[in-house]
Amino acid sequence: MGAGASARASVSPILTITASATTTEIPGGKVSDIFVYPIKSCRGISVSSAPFTPAGFRWDREWMVVNSRGKAISQRNEPKLALVHVDLPNEAFAEDWQAPEDSFMELKVPGMQPLKVCLGKQPELKNGFSVWEWTGSAWDEGSEASQWFSAFLGKPSQLVRFNTASEVRQVDPDYVKGHHPTLFTDGYPFLLSSQDSLNALNELLEEPININRFRANILVERCEPFAEDLWSEIKIGRFSFLGSKMCGRCKITTTDQETAIVGREPLQTLMTFRSGKLIRPQDKKNRAMSYFGQYVVWNWNDSSAKGSGKVLKVGDPVYVLQKFSSPAEAPA
Repeated sequence: MGAGASARASVSPILTITASATTTEIPGGKVSDIFVYPIKSCRGISVSSAPFTPAGFRWDREWMVVNSRGKAISQRNEPKLALVHVDLPNEAFAEDWQAPEDSFMELKVPGMQPLKVCLGKQPELKNGFSVWEWTGSAWDEGSEASQWFSAFLGKPSQLVRFNTASEVRQVDPDYVKGHHPTLFTDGYPFLLSSQDSLNALNELLEEPININRFRANILVERCEPFAEDLWSEIKIGRFSFLGSKMCGRCKITTTDQETAIVGREPLQTLMTFRSGKLIRPQDKKNRAMSYFGQYVVWNWNDSSAKGSGKVLKVGDPVYVLQKFSSPAEAPA
């Protein structure tokens, strides 16, 4: 997927409709890419379709690398994780696929032998792992994975898998009401961004960047730049999603995902026109934060959630059902 700047004159805006206007929906925007990140802070996989649950796309942030104290390691403190290439079997993205014992996730980095992690066996369960506010049990992927990551990072490390059998991690109830779980994400099951926002940013950068800097799950196109800030309810295909909060960006965006070299962009430029001080002047706590994209949750209580076929696809139409009038009113 190219990340260079492109003309926006031909872009047709995503249609804004009311929730009751179901008979007149005409798609103006669509999903242009879907990304799944099996291991937190390692490289993502671009897919044409992906099954999902209330906790996010299948496989997304199901694993994380932890240090000797069981705390999550991310690109914030280990940019080298950007170099870990992750492969899953193509059939892993079929809705009803069950992993056999001879199926593997394969990890590759330059200068090391690949690591294969079995998908069909349940490893040993251990306690005391943490990411942000959450602490709980996880499946330890074993000594071979530990040695591989320890050698790569140059310090004791483990690879662990979320214990979906008995652990539940909820999103922040201050932003989302009801039962909305997530795995090893930074806090929400889906991150949505737009190609049009990236194009607008790239027009201001000396060197255009790729959307992989922002680690989005759902990329949409054919909307006004940064329009996604305001979406409080959208429909993608037949599924309803709720906007949770605008995404404040961290230093991971300054890491080149191909080289793991850390620079100053795009945060330096985002601060000139996307800072809290400029777009959310009433928010005294986050004035030094810059924003790009929005966290969303699946409205799985909606009637459209019934039945099978819970899959999002590239090309699915996007409808805006409700939105805020300005970023100052949107949660962040």
